[in-house]
Amino acid sequence: MAGPDFSEERKLIASGARLVAGVDEVGRGPLAGPVTAAAVVLDPNRIPVGLNDSKVLSAKVRDRLFDEIHSVAEVSVAHATVEEIDRLNILRASHLAMCRAVSGLPRPPDQALIDGNMIPRDLGCDGVALIKGDGRSVSIAAASIVAKVVRDRIMVDLAQQHPGYGWEKNAGYPTKAHREALLSLGVTPHHRRSFKTVYNIL
Repeated sequence: MAGPDFSEERKLIASGARLVAGVDEVGRGPLAGPVTAAAVVLDPNRIPVGLNDSKVLSAKVRDRLFDEIHSVAEVSVAHATVEEIDRLNILRASHLAMCRAVSGLPRPPDQALIDGNMIPRDLGCDGVALIKGDGRSVSIAAASIVAKVVRDRIMVDLAQQHPGYGWEKNAGYPTKAHREALLSLGVTPHHRRSFKTVYNIL
């Protein structure tokens, strides 16, 4: 199967958009930690080689591409906190993080390619939703890599403050070890209380 390319971006540029941002979020499924979104505007003449959905790349390749994306593209990263996730729900919090990422770009984009089937309201520009977009658009793939690397690093830091949950390995996802630690060690301030697994323990 062919990886993502620049064709969706090219279509939007052909219809008059000057700046097209790829937008993706990571961290909807975990029981702990923020949800993190990234917005990336690639230079069509300097697209890093090997961009793909962050989930199919090794950590080493993601780290290399993360640095390369930052050196050739306009990048913005934003989060929604655990409190916001619990207050709004995870979908709305994900959209909030995406809107923040778009508004943090150095230049406002004319169009945003959003991974998924919904366009966040208050995006600040026109948007196109692309299902499985991180495997179709290099801009979304770049955003998925940036968001994942940033969030994974946050979870490694949080794991040092709250050892035992395995966040440095599971990034807060509900692995068996993480669920067992919740039962034996209890709930931390970084756990999402609105998520059923955590809520039931409380």
